This record gives sequence, structure tokens and C-alpha cells, in this order.
Amino acid sequence: MTLQIDTLAYTNRLRWLAPEQKLLFAIALLILIAFSHPPVQLLIAIWVSCWTVIYAKIPLKIYLKLVYIAIFFWLTSLPALVINGIHIDYFNLIQDDAIIGLNVGSYYIYISHDGIEQGLTILTRAIASVSCLYFVMLTIPFTELLQTLRRFGFPVILTDILLLMYRFIFVLLNTASQIWIAQKSRGGYSTFIIGIKSLSLLIGQLLRRTLENYRQVSLSLASRGFNGEFKVWYPHRYHLSQRYAIEAIIGYVVLIILEWR
Repeated sequence: MTLQIDTLAYTNRLRWLAPEQKLLFAIALLILIAFSHPPVQLLIAIWVSCWTVIYAKIPLKIYLKLVYIAIFFWLTSLPALVINGIHIDYFNLIQDDAIIGLNVGSYYIYISHDGIEQGLTILTRAIASVSCLYFVMLTIPFTELLQTLRRFGFPVILTDILLLMYRFIFVLLNTASQIWIAQKSRGGYSTFIIGIKSLSLLIGQLLRRTLENYRQVSLSLASRGFNGEFKVWYPHRYHLSQRYAIEAIIGYVVLIILEWR
């Protein structure tokens, strides 16, 4: 999936659009998401999704897979928000909030109405936020994103760390895939016990190979006279789009008006 995202970032239909314009658009929407209500957040998610799928021509299937990942993490946190418990002596305090529940010993476990509302609020905000994040990820190559952040005044050391982290994502995925295929071909996951043991070996080998790869990268950088800053080349073949800028400004103003009302 990571390799596919990187490929789409270099081949999407908004590739020619200046990364500064796309990044400022996403940041402005993220600021609005932080202070808006769920209906406006849903409108933002739909609007940005249209930019990503229709304008940038990102395949809908891939985009929905990414959205499903965010929804899955939301579902894992939902029980902690919805399910509450209280001592039976204080039941009268939560009568209006409890939708349904049952007695467990001296405690009353119930589904909270406020918890459901809070979960839905988190869902709309999360979907809107990740929509902006996916728009940046799928339309701006990572190296060009880092160069844009540098022009915005981000510390060089921070962008260099991000670049190294991004590179090692591919190393980890490739190494883990090779080890997993080798283990599976030898029956390493035939039973649950053997699978747990194979997984522990995979994690140990992954850590060892990652440290070895890091040592090799450090030696190669030192041998090439690394001076503490990565220099990444990218072509300046971008231009600002007046049409997209006007559409973004009008849409943003409409969203602010809807939120204000």
C-alpha cells in the first residue's frame, strides 16, 4: 500500500499543481475542522474527497481502503467511549444517560447516550482530518513535501528525520515481507503456537536487519561527506492555478458561513 501511495503521488492529475497551493489548502481546512461542528466536517470530508478522487483521479477503490483504515481505528476506540460503568448506589445519576445496561455484581454496566454522541463527533472529525491528510499524501510526493516545509521555515533536522523515517518504511516492509514468505514456506504459521513463535522470530530478525541497514546507511553517508543536511533534487515544473484557487476560496468561505449560522 505504501508503494502504491508513493506511485499515485507521482502520477496523479494534480501533479503539476504547486505543492504550496495544495498544502496551504489542506492546512486551512484542518484549522476549520478543529473548530467546526459535525455537519460542516462531513461537508469538508466530501469536498476534499471530490478533489482527491475526481480532480486528482485517485482510484476510488484505493481511496476507500484508506478511509476504511481510519474507520477501523475509530471502531477499536468506540467501546471505551460508549460502554460505561457505575456503582449501583449512584444509578439515579445516570438514568437519563443510560440507553441500556445490566447489573454486574454491585456495578451497573450501560451504554451511554453521551458516549455515542461523542463517538460520532470523533468519527466526523477523524474522517474530515484524514481526508485532508490523504489529499496531501496522494497528490504531493514526500520529498517535494519536505522541500515545501523547508521553504515554510521548518527546521532542517526535522525534515531530515522525516525523510529517513520515510525511507525506512520501505526497508521495513520489504524485509518483513521476505522473512514472512520464508517462514510461511517452511510451515512457520501452521498452528497458533508455531505462529506466535515465528512472529517473535520475525520481529527479532526485523530489528536486527533494520539496525544493520541503519549502520550501512550511516557509513555510506559518512563516506560521501554528509554535512548534516540532505539535498533532494526535484524539478520546478509547477504553476499556481487561478481556477483552483478561486474554487478553494469560495468553498472555504461557504463552509465558514455554514458553520457561523
